[in-house]
Amino acid sequence: MIFFGGGGNPDDFLHEGIEMIHRNQPKIAISLFKKALKIDPKHVETLYNLGLAQNQLKKYQDAITSFDKLLEINPNDAAALNNRAIAMAESGDIDGAFECYDKAISVDSKYAPAYYNKGVLHDKILEHDEAIKWLDESIKIEPRKINPRFYKGIVLGKIGKHEEALNCFENICNSNPNHQDSQFHKGIELTELGKHEKAIKIFDKVLEKYGNNINVLYAKARSKAGLNQINEALELLRISVKNSKEIKEWAKREKLFEVIYDDKRFQQIVK
Repeated sequence: MIFFGGGGNPDDFLHEGIEMIHRNQPKIAISLFKKALKIDPKHVETLYNLGLAQNQLKKYQDAITSFDKLLEINPNDAAALNNRAIAMAESGDIDGAFECYDKAISVDSKYAPAYYNKGVLHDKILEHDEAIKWLDESIKIEPRKINPRFYKGIVLGKIGKHEEALNCFENICNSNPNHQDSQFHKGIELTELGKHEKAIKIFDKVLEKYGNNINVLYAKARSKAGLNQINEALELLRISVKNSKEIKEWAKREKLFEVIYDDKRFQQIVK
């Protein structure tokens, strides 16, 4: 590893730390950021990136401390407020997180990530209508961003608005054909709408690209059961549950598998 400079300039350590984050080495990044802060304790860009790295390592209280130090210098840093709110939410301080997101929005009404993350938090506490409201605000600001549109589709699916969810995923697929998560969820929503043959075609395309992904195999098994193609459904289910206790539990509660609940082969698979 080649480090910048001789240690007298905090920017040298900052740049190397950011490079370590890009290499998915946040522990090394944190040590470099701390070296920068020994030289300049109020180096705001370093404090911000230190907080990001600490969040990445789930050291949320440390991250909050880093963002607080930055906010003492610049109370109106929307990005710091947003990421502080993420750390607070992960630490279980939901009310504090919402307050922090609101502060980020108040200091910069065009800072889309705060709207997005506030929507995600509402979804996590099962306030789905509120989630959609804030996701829509994020989409208004950055209409081309995939994440808020994708997450909105997920939330719509959760509350049974499958046509609207399908529309979200189709729009993403039309502009970003290689966005495989949207392709997959497009298939999921088609299944929920009873359009199993179309769903299977999508799952097959995803499987061609990514191999035997157990989540896709399970989704295909659901549609096969919906078409009453029992043998194929059971075989796909057998493969998908082999290394996943979670999928096995899903199968036990899946309404599309009601047609095979009493089949001894199904019982053997999910026991």
